[in-house]
Amino acid sequence: MNNLDWNLLRAFHATASTGSLSAAARKLGLTQPSLSRQIAALEAEMRLPLFDRVGRRLVLTVTGTALLDHVARMEAGAASFALAASAQNADLTEPVSLSVTEAFAAYTLPDVVARLQATAPDLRLNVIVTDRFSDLHRREADIALRHAPPASADLRGDPLPMAQAQVYASRDWVARHGLPRDWSDLLRAGLLGTDEGPRYADYLTAAGRPTQASDFRICANSAVALWEMARAGLGACAMLCDIAARDETMVPLLPDLPVIEVPFWIVTHTRLYDLPRIRLVREVLQQVLA
Repeated sequence: MNNLDWNLLRAFHATASTGSLSAAARKLGLTQPSLSRQIAALEAEMRLPLFDRVGRRLVLTVTGTALLDHVARMEAGAASFALAASAQNADLTEPVSLSVTEAFAAYTLPDVVARLQATAPDLRLNVIVTDRFSDLHRREADIALRHAPPASADLRGDPLPMAQAQVYASRDWVARHGLPRDWSDLLRAGLLGTDEGPRYADYLTAAGRPTQASDFRICANSAVALWEMARAGLGACAMLCDIAARDETMVPLLPDLPVIEVPFWIVTHTRLYDLPRIRLVREVLQQVLA
């Protein structure tokens, strides 16, 4: 048992981290049966039970929990090695992975890609579309566009100008419901929100728009889906003003309320920060978003 297969250990770590075979398989780029066989092979080789099957979920056993921290340190070491190796490669033709939110990917990223193609036609870009924070330490992305500054000393963040957001509805929706007179009037007419209702309600409340999770008529975990529903006249939705201004069918509601300020940060690992290809993508992002 001195020469455990690293692929089996990665399978164990990914499954323990995500709590399900399907999520871990997506993370590792494997099929679910292949991942299940790797977990079974590791348990057989170690002669130890690592997971209990609870419905569709896998729950760590006491043994699995005790071993997870050791494997996590190994995985972090491997990620650190890959990061250091990447930092030695200054080839502009190497791909750059960029993590962005769904709304940014759908409505703003095309402008970034067009500028990149004009500036560096040989540059290859891999886009990761996610509304969670990609782990830059483990090379889930080279660059991440975030709404918060980095919390780690190993990460470097470049602040962008504060963006502005407002709540919008379609002209058809306004024709049917009328313009709301105040925020409570809008809530009664229909507000669309994210699936993290309580957290999103707190965010709107902090922005001067008192909201409870129960005020949302429709919730979705997709900013693009919410915006398209608003465009279809199904409710009112918050959106960045720059994006909403492109659609003449959308009307800002309660324009006398202060705009919602949205911070943006370009975050990169310090080891990659000065690589030419990373610097190029970072500078183009700054140009487009300025």
